[in-house]
Amino acid sequence: MKADIEIPKVENVYIVAIQDFSDDFQENCWYAYLLNATDETLEMAMIVSKAHGLINGEERNTMQLRHAFATLAPQTAVKMEFLENSVLQLNNEFSLSYFIGNKMYDKNFVFKANSINTNDQVDLPAINKLGVIGV
Repeated sequence: MKADIEIPKVENVYIVAIQDFSDDFQENCWYAYLLNATDETLEMAMIVSKAHGLINGEERNTMQLRHAFATLAPQTAVKMEFLENSVLQLNNEFSLSYFIGNKMYDKNFVFKANSINTNDQVDLPAINKLGVIGV
């Protein structure tokens, strides 16, 4: 029965961290985005995020956040959540599930502690911005 379940490989869909100017804070802040660099529309995209790790030798965990998007057009990105500076010191995990047609795709993306920073930015596909790609 398990052999009948096909889970296709996720390609050209990413969770990325991008630095944008915040009018509220009057400075550049990090935000998590769902990036669709495919030529297909993503449907029913669902993301669960959380962060965990050590700060000053003490175990820290954030609450889980959930995001849902009915569709995401090809070659676009959508802002999901603000990444507060203290959370950048933790391992940030994003579990993504979505459909293309009748096939469900699923992948976990991780930003290791302190990996979201300006030194690790790369050119992001499809949206012509700099950012950090979750692995």
